[in-house]
Amino acid sequence: MEDILFYSAVLLISASAGILGWLSVRSFGRFWHEYQTTFSESTTNNLGDMFMFVDPQRLFILNVAAVFIATLISWLLLHHVLISIVTALGMMALPWFIYKTIRTRRFKKFEQQLPEALLAIASSLQSGASLPMAFESLITEQPQPLNQEFELLMRQTRIGVDMETGLSNMEKRLPIPDFIVVVSAIKISREVGGNLIEVMETLADTLRRKASMEGKIESLTSQGRLQGKVMTGLPILLGVVLMQIEPEAMSKLFTTPIGWGTLAVILVMEFLGYMTIQKITSIDV
Repeated sequence: MEDILFYSAVLLISASAGILGWLSVRSFGRFWHEYQTTFSESTTNNLGDMFMFVDPQRLFILNVAAVFIATLISWLLLHHVLISIVTALGMMALPWFIYKTIRTRRFKKFEQQLPEALLAIASSLQSGASLPMAFESLITEQPQPLNQEFELLMRQTRIGVDMETGLSNMEKRLPIPDFIVVVSAIKISREVGGNLIEVMETLADTLRRKASMEGKIESLTSQGRLQGKVMTGLPILLGVVLMQIEPEAMSKLFTTPIGWGTLAVILVMEFLGYMTIQKITSIDV
């Protein structure tokens, strides 16, 4: 009787473990498929908006490899599960941060090219060209990314999209306040009339003055931003040094509940301090 109960218990435990393993594998497979689909779709859409055409499957494989390697290195160096999980999550979010950085730089470059493009449009209009012809001249005369955006605009108009709709689509791809003002001025001029040449020249002069003022403000606040980065990195550097000097004492930060709470408070205070300094040194013009 005891043998029957024993084998029944073993069989029940084995069956439960098998079912649990099957459910875990199925859930992981579903998560993997959804993550791959979301990654591929977002990569295609985001990079396509910036005229960067890269195989999303290759980028997905590189991202998975980076997550695995970074997590493995973190585990081999620190032997801590929580830090390894945070490292894996950080590497999974890394492509999003890279995309945001590239997108911000592209917007800034477009904004820098905009005043010269407005003057070129005004010059073309003054010589007797129409607005579409002025846009065509920007494609051959202006560098990237400005010529890419206007080339896409003209391609849309060639297949039947009206100019207002094309400008609205361009405005959605480039949600830059200066460009939104330019698009609004062009639309109003096309609807109610007006001296578009004078409007373009005035906007170009205004945007140049604005860029000059922003450059002065950025140079004046650069020291404060640098101090914010130094003050944020100093506790981290000090913690690394103390781990090398007193590894036994510092190890309690990663192995005890009080240490975990202390680390959480440190991270929150570091984040709040950095954001406060950034808020102080960022001035809207």
